[in-house]
Amino acid sequence: MNKQRQQKVQVVEEIKAKLDKVRGAVLTDYRGLNVAEMTELRAKLREANVEYKVLKNTLVTIAAQDLGLGGLNPYLEGPTAIAFGVEDAVSPAKVLSKFAKDHKQLEIKAGILEGKVIGVEEVKALADLPSREELLAQVVRGMQAPMAGLANVLQGSIRNLAYVLEAVRKEKEQTA
Repeated sequence: MNKQRQQKVQVVEEIKAKLDKVRGAVLTDYRGLNVAEMTELRAKLREANVEYKVLKNTLVTIAAQDLGLGGLNPYLEGPTAIAFGVEDAVSPAKVLSKFAKDHKQLEIKAGILEGKVIGVEEVKALADLPSREELLAQVVRGMQAPMAGLANVLQGSIRNLAYVLEAVRKEKEQTA
């Protein structure tokens, strides 16, 4: 096997490994972005622990077919870069959607969520979801509300008892 073919096989294996372990990935067309914009995008993605790679469509097609992601083939036309979110499935979609709103040249092609190919609308819907921290905060607030209500009810009874005792004390002072 010649050296070029070995390199391509190695790249396909790397792509397969990344696609297999990612929780979410987003395919983009980056045509029209200048170097400064691309650097800015990569920096934002890096902050969100997302890896962004420009890959050959033929190699991605081979890797996707090996993993059973044949639905990805129609989106692999033109220049393609893939944002891999290993830790969080929503991060790539959030960062890229926000960047695409500011920079119209960046086009979102499709996405992969938990091993399934999703379209552009699903990627945008994914980007609109609240973050994990926001969802956890909502759950905590939901659990905390009944406890706070109970505490207020119990406090009200104690407060009323204090008012009654204070009234009785004042009444005894006046009669004495």
